[in-house]
Amino acid sequence: MDTDLLLTNVMLYWLTGTAGSSANSYYETAHAGAWGASQRSTVPTGVAVFPMDVSIRSTLELEHTIMHWSEFGRGGHFAAMEAPDLLIGDVRKFFSTLR
Repeated sequence: MDTDLLLTNVMLYWLTGTAGSSANSYYETAHAGAWGASQRSTVPTGVAVFPMDVSIRSTLELEHTIMHWSEFGRGGHFAAMEAPDLLIGDVRKFFSTLR
């Protein structure tokens, strides 16, 4: 990935003061007891797993209805910047099954 692109993305959060508020939803969700909910969502869910992001299907299936699961050998946490071709193709593939 281009370092300038990554730094530009990070700086947008830093300079606008939105890094904290964007991470706040994770904090609130964790402290509201929403993670580990006892009721499973019926919403069709697609998961794209890129290197450096660990997702465990058996854990996600406890709360979500996994309809699409993909694992990729390149990309990373910032998949939209690092491997946009893979991400776009996977999103299209997932939604094409819902038509």
